[in-house]
Amino acid sequence: MASTSTTTTTAQEDQVACIPNLKLAQHAFLLSRAASTSSSSSSSSSSSSSTTDLAATRKALLDGIEQDEMAPWLATLTTSPSTSSSISTSSSSFTSAILPPQPDVLERLQQRNKEQLEQLDAKLADAETNLGETEISDALKAKALYLARIGEKDLAVKAHLDALDKTAGKGSKIDLRLAIIRIGFFHGDHMLIQDNIEKTRVLVEEGGDWDRRNRLKAYEGLYLLSIRNFKKGGQLLLDTLSTFTATELIDYDDFVALCVLSGALMLERKDLKKKVGWHGISVDQPFMWVEIDEAKAGHPQIIEAPEVIALIPSRPTLKDYCESLWRCDYAAFFKALAVVEESHLLPARLLSVHSRYYVREMRIKAYAQLLESYRSVTLVSLSTAFGVSEDFIDADLARFIAAGRLNCSIDRVNRVVETNRPDAKNARYASVIKQGDLVLTSVQRLSRAIG
Repeated sequence: MASTSTTTTTAQEDQVACIPNLKLAQHAFLLSRAASTSSSSSSSSSSSSSTTDLAATRKALLDGIEQDEMAPWLATLTTSPSTSSSISTSSSSFTSAILPPQPDVLERLQQRNKEQLEQLDAKLADAETNLGETEISDALKAKALYLARIGEKDLAVKAHLDALDKTAGKGSKIDLRLAIIRIGFFHGDHMLIQDNIEKTRVLVEEGGDWDRRNRLKAYEGLYLLSIRNFKKGGQLLLDTLSTFTATELIDYDDFVALCVLSGALMLERKDLKKKVGWHGISVDQPFMWVEIDEAKAGHPQIIEAPEVIALIPSRPTLKDYCESLWRCDYAAFFKALAVVEESHLLPARLLSVHSRYYVREMRIKAYAQLLESYRSVTLVSLSTAFGVSEDFIDADLARFIAAGRLNCSIDRVNRVVETNRPDAKNARYASVIKQGDLVLTSVQRLSRAIG
C-alpha cells in the first residue's frame, strides 16, 4: 500500500511520490456522495457506523489537506467567499461545498504556500543566473511538484510543461508526463489525461524502460475504466496484474479489485476460471496455491492469481461474485452483484457514475450465459434460477430483448423464453451480404461521378 505522505519533493527511482495525493480526492468524493445522498433522501435512518465512517473520512481529508498545504484545493471544497476570487479553482469535480468554511486553516495554508513558492522561485532564479541546465531543470521540477501537491492545477500543469522543455532524459520526460496524468486524475480532467497518455505513449515507444512502460499501462487502463471502456481498460489492467508498481496512482488492493471487476465483465465464462477464478477454494476449505503454466496460459491469471487469492480475506464479496457466475449459481450471483454495487462500485470515485451500466451489463451476461444452453426455458425456471419473481424476470428480459441485447423471445401465452440466436454460418452470410451492399453502393456512386 502506498504511503499517504507527500512531503517528499523528489521521486525515488523505485517509488514515485504520491503527488497529488489521490486518496484525498477519494475522501472528498465520499463526503460529496454522502451529502448528495442525504439531501435527496427524506429518510433519517443513517446508522451510527456510517456516521462514524464519514467523521473518519472528513478527518483524514482535513489532515491530508493540512499536511500537503493544499490551500488552493481547500478553497474549492469550502464555501469561504473571501477566497473565491483570489484562488484558482480550476477543474473542481464538485458542484457544491463538501466542507464547512475553514478560514483560519485556509489563511495559514495560503501563507505557507506563499513562503514556499517564494523559496522555490528564488532557487530557480539562482539556477538560471549562476548554474547550469541540470540545476534549472531540477528547480523547475521542484516547483512543479509543489504546485501539484497543493492542488493548484493550472499552474502545476504549466510548471510541468516548463520543466519538460528543460529536461533532456527520456525517462525524466516520461515521469513528468505521468505526473501531469496524475494531476488530471486528481482534478477529474479527462482531456488532460487523454492528451498526456497519448504523448507519454510516444515517449515510451521511443525509448521508455520496462517499469515506465508498465506504469503507463496501469494509468491508461484506469483511465479507460473511468470512461466506460471496460474491455480495453480491463485487458491493460490484467496485463499488469503480476507486475503492478503504480501505487502512486491507486492502492495495490484497490487495483486488484478493479482487475476482478473488469475481468468478470470482459471475459467469457470459459476464461473466467482460468483468468479470474479461485481454484479449489470454498468456505470450508483453506486457500490452495495453484501451479500456473504461463506458457500455456497466454494471459494473466485472476481467480487463480496469488494476487487475487491474497485479497480474498479483506474482500470476500469478490470471491462470491466471480465464483457464483462461473458455477452458474445465478441466484447467488444476483445477490453478490448487489453487494458489489454497494461496496465496490458506488463508493469508487472513478466507477460510481458507471455503476448502473456495469450492473446492467452483468445481468445481461448472466442471462445470456444461462440461455445459451437451452432452446427454450420457462419463466418459472428462470425466476427460480435467479432468485427473483416471474414478473421481474419477464420485464427485465423484455427490456433487453427490445434493445437487441438478448437473442431470444418471450412466449407470454405459454410463459416460455425461446432462444433464436443465429449460428456462425448465418452470421457470416449476413456479414457478406452487408459488405456486398456497401460495395455496390460505392460502385454506383463512382459510376455517377465518372459519368
